[in-house]
Amino acid sequence: MAKLFDFSLLINGFPIKKAKTAFDKILAIPEEKYENYVIEKRKEIVNFHLQNNAFYQNLVGKNEIENWNELPVLTKKDLQQTLKNRISKGFSEKNIFVNKTSGSSGNPFVFAKDKECHALTWASIIYRFGWYAIDFNSSYQARFYGIPLDFIGNKKERLKDYLGNRYRFPIFDLSDKIFDDILEHFNAKNFSYINGYTSSIVLFGKYLRERKLVLKDICPSLKVCFVTSEMLFDEDKKLLEDYFGIPIINEYGASELDLIAFENLDSEWQINAETLFVEILDENNQPVVHGKEGKIVVTSLYNKAHPFIRYEIGDVGILDEKSTFKKPILKKLIGRTNDVAILPSGKKAPGLTFYYVTKSIIEDDGNVKEFIIKQTKIDSFEIDYVSESELNSSQIETIQNAISLYLEPNLNFVFYKKPFLERSKRGKLKQFESLL
Repeated sequence: MAKLFDFSLLINGFPIKKAKTAFDKILAIPEEKYENYVIEKRKEIVNFHLQNNAFYQNLVGKNEIENWNELPVLTKKDLQQTLKNRISKGFSEKNIFVNKTSGSSGNPFVFAKDKECHALTWASIIYRFGWYAIDFNSSYQARFYGIPLDFIGNKKERLKDYLGNRYRFPIFDLSDKIFDDILEHFNAKNFSYINGYTSSIVLFGKYLRERKLVLKDICPSLKVCFVTSEMLFDEDKKLLEDYFGIPIINEYGASELDLIAFENLDSEWQINAETLFVEILDENNQPVVHGKEGKIVVTSLYNKAHPFIRYEIGDVGILDEKSTFKKPILKKLIGRTNDVAILPSGKKAPGLTFYYVTKSIIEDDGNVKEFIIKQTKIDSFEIDYVSESELNSSQIETIQNAISLYLEPNLNFVFYKKPFLERSKRGKLKQFESLL
C-alpha cells in the first residue's frame, strides 16, 4: 500500500520525513547527555518567545529569566483570548496548524502549532505506536471517536479517516443495536487495532461479555487496543483484555501538545521526553519530589508559533521515583484539578474518589452499564446511570455506606436511571462534575 498517511501529512504542509529524522536524532542522545539537552531546549524556546511573542513577553514581564522556576505557570484561562494576540512574529494562519481543545477541562480554547512542530508531534506518535507494530500507512484502525454531525464537518472528517487508514464508529448512540452493527464490521474488515475513548470501548467490552464473545476470534487480524481521553480503571482493563483478547494500552495526551505519556512494553506510562518537558508542581508552583502528587505542568520544547511553557494542563499526577530526564515515568494519573468535590466538613475530595467507591459496588452484577456523578450542592449529589433494571434499596444503601466510610457521613444522593448518558460534542463522557 502507498504511504498514504505520510503523503496526507506532506500535502498539508507538515514535513514528516524531516521530522522523523529530527526525532531519531533526539532518541539517539545518551542518558548522560539528556539533562543538558532538555535544559538547552527549554532555554531556547523561552528565549524565542521572549523575543518574538508579545503575549508571552507580557505574561513574563521581563526580557530574560535566570531561574526556570521563576517562570510563570500558564493556565487555560490565560489562553482564552483571540488567537492572533498569542501568535509569534513571523507566523500567521497560512503557516501554522490551528485547532481547538475539546473543553473537557471546562476551559476550551483555540491553539496553534508551527508546521514543523506538528510534524514532530506526528513523528512522536508514529514512534510510540510502532512499539506495538502499528504502522499508520498500512495498519487499519477501528476508531471509537465523536464526529461532527454537520454535512461539511462530517465529510471532512470522513476524508481524514480515509487518508488515515481508519474506519470510524460514531459513539453518540451506543445501544445494543449499534453494537450489533459494529460487530458486523469487525467480522467483515481486517482491522489491525482499536483506538478511541475509554468509556465507549469499555461499553463495547461489556456488550461482548454479555454475549460471551471474544473480539479476536471474530477479527483475527486485531493486534492491540489503545484507549485515550478518559480514565481506564483496572477492572475495566481486565474486562477488555478478556473480551477483546488483545493487549489494552493506555495513552495520555492533549491535542494542544502531543502524547504526554504512553504505556510502554514494560507496562509503564513512559512520558514523552523528546518533544515535551513535564513537571509536577505544588500549589505554589514549585517542583515536588518524585513520588509526590501535584499538578501536571508541561512545556512544549518545539512550538515556536505559540508558547506552551510551564503550561498547567488541569490534571494531577505523580512521577515515579525512578524517573530520569531521558525516561520519566508517570506513576499515577489521579484526575483533573477542577473535578474536586468540596464537602460540608471542608474536606476536598477528587471527584474520581466517588467514582472509584461506587464503581466496584454498582457494577457487581453487570446490571449497570455506566454512570456519572454530579455534585449539585455542598452535601448533595446526583448519580445518573444506564442499566437493565433500577438499583434496589439494598444496593443504594451499600453505596451510601461506602461513601460515608471513605469520605464522610450525611451526604445526600439521588439516583436517576437514564436510557443513555449525555456526552460532549466530541463524544467524551465526563465522569464527575461539580455544579457548585
